[in-house]
Amino acid sequence: MTKQAIIERTLEAINQLPVDKAEEISDFADFVRKRHEEQQLIEGIQTLVETSAAFDFLKEDEEIYSVKDLKEIYNG
Repeated sequence: MTKQAIIERTLEAINQLPVDKAEEISDFADFVRKRHEEQQLIEGIQTLVETSAAFDFLKEDEEIYSVKDLKEIYNG
């Protein structure tokens, strides 16, 4: 079903409802739209963080100690 067909079907259903029920549908549509916008925003922020070089320093561990720092070596 196309988006336009869904809109037309929904409008037809809303037109058959009393005003208070039509308001409920309007409120629900606003809620769904806002939730979708928030999800898009979250995904955009995640993409920015993933592609940013700000945290590249975490990818490479600095070698703090080496074998030369050992005082005793255990073979057993």
